[in-house]
Amino acid sequence: MLPEVNLRPPFNITRASHVVLHVADLARSRDFYANIVGLVVSDEADGICYLRGLSEACHHSLVLVQSAGQATCKRIGFRVFLEEDLDLAYAFFQAEGLPAEWADVPYQGRTLHVEDPYGTKLELCATMDTRPRMHLEIEKFKGAHASRLDHYQIFSPDTYASCAFYSRLGFRNSEYLAHGDRLLGAFMYRKGTCLDLAIVENDGPCLHHFAYTVAESHQIFTACDLAGIHGYSTAVERGPGRHGPGGMLFVYLRDPDGHRVELFNSHYQTIDIEIEPVRWDAATLSTNVRWGLPAPRRWYFEATPFEHSDLIATLNRPNPETLESYVAKLSAHF
Repeated sequence: MLPEVNLRPPFNITRASHVVLHVADLARSRDFYANIVGLVVSDEADGICYLRGLSEACHHSLVLVQSAGQATCKRIGFRVFLEEDLDLAYAFFQAEGLPAEWADVPYQGRTLHVEDPYGTKLELCATMDTRPRMHLEIEKFKGAHASRLDHYQIFSPDTYASCAFYSRLGFRNSEYLAHGDRLLGAFMYRKGTCLDLAIVENDGPCLHHFAYTVAESHQIFTACDLAGIHGYSTAVERGPGRHGPGGMLFVYLRDPDGHRVELFNSHYQTIDIEIEPVRWDAATLSTNVRWGLPAPRRWYFEATPFEHSDLIATLNRPNPETLESYVAKLSAHF
């Protein structure tokens, strides 16, 4: 069912690192992420804002870029372990016939821009400027006290093919979602927890969401309360709830441009080689598993496109139970 993993990949990706988003109103987006999500502003310049979580020492995990055009995702970033891994990555993508070019990015060391086979735009770097961690500066905390960037979820028109590509780069699966022999969702990691990259079959490439950890579960409810106080009550899109895959408490918020951010309370270790991926059956799974309503339809199908990427339609668009279909089914009994 799952593609074979290359345990000695051509270069060493260590973790999800940072995401770069275009936004229509930089001040409003900065306010959302600082005062509701609880990120720390590292630096600001004309038309750009760099933010990080409370426990993050590296300069940024979220970059907001003022844009007059569509609110797209510019790049999702991964760290590699050594400088030489960047050269190995460049050679790999060149050999695969995939885009690869060097970029000059503020606050980062040498940076490589590449794309996966479906046009997902990636940014690789080995080093980044650092700032003091803020996790003990309790008097300065705001919002939901987001701690660190953990993972991304992307849409791919072919989950198996995308999973096979990232498996070649050393990504392993913690859990996966299947229907018969068809792979619908792959939950992949490099850093030894459940996730760095989730891949779900849908029209893509798109960024479904990026996720920050919170230290305490009540901070998930704090995010919801503050969203309501600051005029973003309808931005609370899904949850609070508990995932089936991963088992963590969560909430999903939509920022002022519709980019989706998840807050959740961490998850388990997966670093040991003998740990086998967990299979979930799409035909019987409610991703809430034990309690909570299904997600609204927009959670399944709306996502942020990548900048300058053509959308590829999947041959097998998912047909999940949604909040709307669940309510319609209940209404039919009355």
